[in-house]
Amino acid sequence: MAIVSISRRTARSVRILGVVSASAALALGASGNALACSIGDFSATAKCDGGKGAIVVTDVDRSGTSAHISLFLENNGVEKLVGEQDVRGSARGASVTFAEDWQPGATYRIHVKAGGTLVDEDIKPNLTTPATACAPATPSTPASPSQSATPTPTPSDAASASSPATPVPTPSAAQSSTAAAAAPASNAPSAAAGQSNLAETGADSHTGLIAGIAAALVVVGGGAVFFGLRRRGAGSGR
Repeated sequence: MAIVSISRRTARSVRILGVVSASAALALGASGNALACSIGDFSATAKCDGGKGAIVVTDVDRSGTSAHISLFLENNGVEKLVGEQDVRGSARGASVTFAEDWQPGATYRIHVKAGGTLVDEDIKPNLTTPATACAPATPSTPASPSQSATPTPTPSDAASASSPATPVPTPSAAQSSTAAAAAPASNAPSAAAGQSNLAETGADSHTGLIAGIAAALVVVGGGAVFFGLRRRGAGSGR
């Protein structure tokens, strides 16, 4: 009887251990699957960067598995490889950007390969770009010059600007020539004055001088005659 009871207890213990082990295995498996890289960790979007198109692929894989991204442009069943980049995911998300000047409504296929054979498939669905193209970047407007660049007028400049200098009159050519001609005429006797003197004296301004010379000659001549006669009388008396 004792042997039988021990066997039952042992069997019960083994069963309990088995259930616990199975639960732990399931939990570890679930957590491992949750941390494993999958295609659901990847997403893609078309954006505009500085007026030019760009396609951004984001990886939110918490395990940090390195992945290789290939971008293809599909055009009427024909694919063209645009570019390839590597990315290592993180809980916050890691992104790679493809500079692609995409056209509105274009279709792109993004293939992801990570962890050997862990992930080897495309992001579903394919990426379709927006219906509106990227607008070109607007050139920046140059800054207007500051007011400090304008020179500030000094008080003297302001005074001179407010009260303009009185212009000095400049004589015209006709006035200058008239003044020059009138200057010598003021010093010389006028024609009317000359005619007035002639009317009063009967001769010009040299009449007095000539009369004085004539009187002197008469006196000299008379004296000579007087002395000549006196000498002649003395000679005859001898």
